[in-house]
Amino acid sequence: MSGFEQLFPGALPRLVMFDLDGTLVDSVPDLAAAVDNMLLKLGRAPVGIESVRDWVGNGVHMLVRRALANHIDGENVDEVEAERALELFNGFYEDGHELTVVYPGVRDTLKWLHKQGVEMALITNKPERFVAPLLDQMKIGRYFRWIIGGDTLPKKKPDPAALFFVMKMANIPASQSLFVGDSRSDVLAAKAAGVKCVALSYGYNHGRPIAEESPALVIDDLRKLIPGCLDLAAGITLPDAVQSPAGNPIVVVTRKLWMKVIKALARWRWRA
Repeated sequence: MSGFEQLFPGALPRLVMFDLDGTLVDSVPDLAAAVDNMLLKLGRAPVGIESVRDWVGNGVHMLVRRALANHIDGENVDEVEAERALELFNGFYEDGHELTVVYPGVRDTLKWLHKQGVEMALITNKPERFVAPLLDQMKIGRYFRWIIGGDTLPKKKPDPAALFFVMKMANIPASQSLFVGDSRSDVLAAKAAGVKCVALSYGYNHGRPIAEESPALVIDDLRKLIPGCLDLAAGITLPDAVQSPAGNPIVVVTRKLWMKVIKALARWRWRA
């Protein structure tokens, strides 16, 4: 039985909202390169890709602070140095995304959902300025009707504000929506919004198994959501002793035809 069949018996969700980093794309190599270049510019030693992989997921401000502290708590960091480091990081990261790749199964799943007429949105903690260029480079931006970055609204995940915003824009209730992510922040945001959450086991969750956060479903390939696409029984695992929250859906992010509308709205202050 596929993921959709388990979570939405007899129907599909009308709205699927997706996280980006660690869910649709593996962006850590480029993030790590930007972090290490930032640290070298500041006269510090680079930290490497494995440390960055454990630190991503809470926005670039926190990533920079963690790099400066060389610890996931990001504490005891000089604020002036943090601002300088953030400026350097943004400059290095904006230069390109040559090392970022789309995870297997992502394009197949997005294409299938599009053909089924399911609305999709993207909700990420990555700053909005980086999101659309990355989606275009990965050639998946056309699937998303709404794109919410980490600075689009006053609050970012794990706050559920972005999920509520997208569901209101789509006029689709939480019971017919789904969120797909890879981290604790994603699961907490979905639960707070009353939306079912599917979590990917391969993503970034600060080095912890995502099943510990008790999402409605854990899978290792997005295609395991689709009926008849893969040998689904082998890859879908429900967390132990956890009941799926009734009526919770997933939310996805889209652009292209709607990007002009969304950007216009963004200038009119649903962006931060």
